[in-house]
Amino acid sequence: MSDIFFEQLNYDLKQVAVGLPQLIVDQQALEQNIQYVKVKLLQAQHLQPRLVVKSLACLNLLKLLSEQLHTQRFMLFHLPQLHSILENFIAADVLFGKPMPVSAVSNFYQQYPEWAAVKIQWLVDTEQRILQYLAVAQQFSLQLQINLEIDVGLHRGGIQSEQELIRILNLIQNHPQYLSLSGLMGYDAHVTKIPKFIKKPAIAYRESQAIYLNYKELIRQRFPHLYRDDLCFNGGGSPSFHLHVQQSICNDLSFGSMLLKPSDFDLASLAVLQTVLWIATPVLKVLPYTQLPGMPVLNKLPHSSKALFVYGGYWMANYVYPQGSHPHRLYGRSANQELVNVPKNAKISVDDYVFLRPTQSEAIIPQFSKLYCYKDRAFEAWETFRE
Repeated sequence: MSDIFFEQLNYDLKQVAVGLPQLIVDQQALEQNIQYVKVKLLQAQHLQPRLVVKSLACLNLLKLLSEQLHTQRFMLFHLPQLHSILENFIAADVLFGKPMPVSAVSNFYQQYPEWAAVKIQWLVDTEQRILQYLAVAQQFSLQLQINLEIDVGLHRGGIQSEQELIRILNLIQNHPQYLSLSGLMGYDAHVTKIPKFIKKPAIAYRESQAIYLNYKELIRQRFPHLYRDDLCFNGGGSPSFHLHVQQSICNDLSFGSMLLKPSDFDLASLAVLQTVLWIATPVLKVLPYTQLPGMPVLNKLPHSSKALFVYGGYWMANYVYPQGSHPHRLYGRSANQELVNVPKNAKISVDDYVFLRPTQSEAIIPQFSKLYCYKDRAFEAWETFRE
């Protein structure tokens, strides 16, 4: 991002006189990313998009993306966010991206019995968990929608053998009043993260798809009464988005972070996407150089950097403006009033803003009560999911 962008953003922030750390979404960049995704999804019409809520944890943002991408499919990782999604999206199709503890599932239906008939796909990873969920369904006289987590190579748990899958499917088939198979979920983040000298992404992807297809065919051939055309075969994630839109045996594709492009997603396959999310934090103090406690001798040395103290700090983010900004290695980090070195010739004063680029949106968004949508030099405050 150019210095001109940050200089203008700094000026505009000072005009609204908030004077606090703020999380900002650049809507112009977001719109470019949305257009890219829409084009790719048109090329893979069998894939239905599913928005990952943990990476986009703001209701206004989700509403915008839902409308633009024509989807009310959501993947959730935090149970307290479920009620808000169901209240605000009348046709919501929710798939949990990780198994929920049985006590959390039980408490949800005890607290919100009105959602008993809503389509919620509860993720099951083991035979033990399906038995726990069966007990909840019997307790509340429910039919739970069960999506089965399969290990397609990531090795983060999930079903790892045909025998295990068969035992779980038998339990579902034998309790149709309480359990209904809704599909499979196979997360393949490892595909682009295995070092290329160990395995190339294209090979890792083909292998993961072969595992997925084998489980899918097992259901179709061995459990024809459970197999339906509308089963949800979910896969993907931002790192493998580009592979799924080229060819995928899935029909349901999850993604989220790539739309905001935090730095952990600086992948060659996502290079066309723009960075959308920024942290802006005010400068509280400007010193001519860093003075280290107990080391006055260093004060007499030449200094190439000024020392800023900013409001807050120690986020999962990297300083990007002024260019060359960075925390001091010896002074230490602070979440309250962090010391940031900037080049000596940087034009920055008290009450100006420094800017950081988050490494992950899911780690940063819940730390801020509001997300400020920046468009046409104006700001619109959006409430985030902080629970």
